[in-house]
Amino acid sequence: MAGMRGTSAKRWPDLPYDGWKDTYATLHMWMQIVGKVALAQAPPLNHSWGIAMQVTPRGISTRTLPQGQRSFTIEFDFVDHQLIIRTSDGSTRTLALVPRTVAEFYRLVMDLLHDLSLPVKIWPMPVEIPNPIRFTEDTAHASYDPEAANRFWRILVQVERVLSGTRCSFIGKASPVHFFWGAMDLAVTRFSGKLAPPREGPAFMREAYSHEVISHGFWPGSPSTSSGQAPMEAAFYAYAVPEPPGLKTAPVQPAAAYYHQQMGEFILPYEAVRTAADPDEAIRQFVNSTYDRAASLAGWDRAALEK
Repeated sequence: MAGMRGTSAKRWPDLPYDGWKDTYATLHMWMQIVGKVALAQAPPLNHSWGIAMQVTPRGISTRTLPQGQRSFTIEFDFVDHQLIIRTSDGSTRTLALVPRTVAEFYRLVMDLLHDLSLPVKIWPMPVEIPNPIRFTEDTAHASYDPEAANRFWRILVQVERVLSGTRCSFIGKASPVHFFWGAMDLAVTRFSGKLAPPREGPAFMREAYSHEVISHGFWPGSPSTSSGQAPMEAAFYAYAVPEPPGLKTAPVQPAAAYYHQQMGEFILPYEAVRTAADPDEAIRQFVNSTYDRAASLAGWDRAALEK
């Protein structure tokens, strides 16, 4: 039993927010810089799927991005701790992932792209965060703890594996399991096939929720959002758009899961998963039970969408 717990701890390491918050904040901005390169280059794909990143055996990477007759990828390697730009004509450039300011990281990435004859122009302003600082001016964020970054990636590897398995019984339209750099979350979404009521917000949000969805994912937490509120620790989440009546009070599994009134979604703390007897099963219970309640309450045609 002790050996099993040790194996689980290696696969599902702890990730307390206070223990890596400075690295998290810096890495978030670095990833937004690379994400905006993808935004500038990727062909438009519905629901922003083209600009989402992918978990790899070494880190997190963009999809293949076109540049004229060539193409390229940018990968965060959390094993050797370097940023790697690879092109279809065989060229490679690397940048060490070490403590450095966002402003310096932005300048160096742009220099590497220019050196590879990959001219890209991006809007150098972060998104989806409070009090954003332009990348070119951000000297406040300059932390990088390689061990913490590696732990974060190792968790994503396991989450991607389990969430990918939960898609198999759903035969309707579903997204890949992919990483959104705006909010730093790994997400997978199922669609009913029906249009959703129009919603307010920026164009990418209106397009993302143009149809009825049930989404699941993993999020590494955040600082407090109001006076006196503790930081939000890493957690799995589940929500439906539009949210059907009765979902807030619907019973879900496992026992540690609950409906977060302020966030408007179900939450399963990561700590409850990593310390569970079977972390994989805890995630499957959460995904399956929240989908079951949401799809039933929303009147999805489950006979046509499931096998």
